[in-house]
Amino acid sequence: MENQLSTKIDESVPTAARMYDYYLGGKDNYAADRAACEQLDKVVPSTRRLALNNRRFLQRVVRILTQEHGIRQYLDHGSGLPTQDNVHQVAQRIAPETHVVYVDNDPMVLVHGRALLQQDERTAVIHADLRQTDEIFSHPDTRRLIDFSQPVCVLFNSVFHCIPDDDENGPLAVVRRVRERLVPGSVMVMCQLVSEDPEVRKFVTDFMDQATQGHWGRVREEKDVAEWFEGLEILEPGLVEVSTWRPDTEVAPRQLTQEWIEFGGVGVIR
Repeated sequence: MENQLSTKIDESVPTAARMYDYYLGGKDNYAADRAACEQLDKVVPSTRRLALNNRRFLQRVVRILTQEHGIRQYLDHGSGLPTQDNVHQVAQRIAPETHVVYVDNDPMVLVHGRALLQQDERTAVIHADLRQTDEIFSHPDTRRLIDFSQPVCVLFNSVFHCIPDDDENGPLAVVRRVRERLVPGSVMVMCQLVSEDPEVRKFVTDFMDQATQGHWGRVREEKDVAEWFEGLEILEPGLVEVSTWRPDTEVAPRQLTQEWIEFGGVGVIR
């Protein structure tokens, strides 16, 4: 894995962050991103709803962890482009003293994130690959804002499908590396795109790998996600399709089609 990240924005190559932004109704995307989304929709037409439901899941998780579990520190890996109700906005409405560090390898995220956060001394965005655990944990902004002797919520929300399996830097290795640095009471939020249909897994994996020019991992299965949570106390309702994780109301938006889903949950280190 290369440690040097490009700071150049290439409008011709889609990125997962900008495609996600498009699905959420944002404006920080290019024609290549929109074209890739249109092609993806032909096979997995529920993707926009899936993206919206995933964003709502993130907001519910942060609200509940801040309000009910007293979490005051968040480290958000693969945070994506700023949108409405980001992690720091949700958390700081409840507890203004909350500190948040966003991590992303997309240079466009860095530009827009720093512009948004320049007046907020409790929040920062750093340019790093989520697999660079040492660099992230030792980064000056992380050290300034996060006290690892206290509980931290580490977010890997809808991002592990962007990295391939690897003994040293695959999702499981990253999870284990991060966990060993966290104190009891810390929380790990993890979810990713899964499908139990091998044809869907292969199509989306191949399509996204080609579209992003290799900046992709794979669509996985539920059992792969479950492995990341081994040894954690999984909060109710367990590992689920994320629109069913503690919905705000009985009529809250649900993921109705199941060709692929966002699957995961919340685990506490004891």
